[in-house]
Amino acid sequence: MTKLPPPAAVLLLIDLQKAIDDPSWGHRNNPQAEANIAQLLAHWRKHGWPVWHVRHDSTTPTSLYRPGQPGHDFKPETAPLPDELVIGKRTNSAFIGTDLDARLLTGRHPALVVVGVVTNNSVEATVRMAGNLGFPTFLVEDGCFTFGLKDWNRVKRTAEEVHAFTLANLDEEYCTVTTTAAVLAAE
Repeated sequence: MTKLPPPAAVLLLIDLQKAIDDPSWGHRNNPQAEANIAQLLAHWRKHGWPVWHVRHDSTTPTSLYRPGQPGHDFKPETAPLPDELVIGKRTNSAFIGTDLDARLLTGRHPALVVVGVVTNNSVEATVRMAGNLGFPTFLVEDGCFTFGLKDWNRVKRTAEEVHAFTLANLDEEYCTVTTTAAVLAAE
């Protein structure tokens, strides 16, 4: 896999909805992620490259991501423009129950550049599937974030540790992990 995404790759934004700002999630890493994503969005829009937004449409009655709840709305700094594609999903992977793979195949897009939340959940599930399906995929490490959690042994792990372990699991097997600066310099 090349180290930088090709021009005209799809910028795929995952679950950047207001629900992710709820304090119940706890401490997050990459507090600058939305600003980095906004830079990438501006770059993609300036070039007229494809920008696709994935929206989590939870069916769980208590979910902050459930349609009709304030958390279901997109975060303003990364919200789609009227002409940008929005793909609704109900599971962690943007490929399950959607037409994402068909759109990628029929559009003959050269690659995916992935940003969003949560690194070790919806981002990871989508990136793993993209890699398994053979799509060249680039994961922007400072354009994603996650939260601390307890591991299998009930040891508390920081958001930074969870993020780093997830990136290590994905890099060079399912995707190429990169940075906002590297992607912006790839043109």
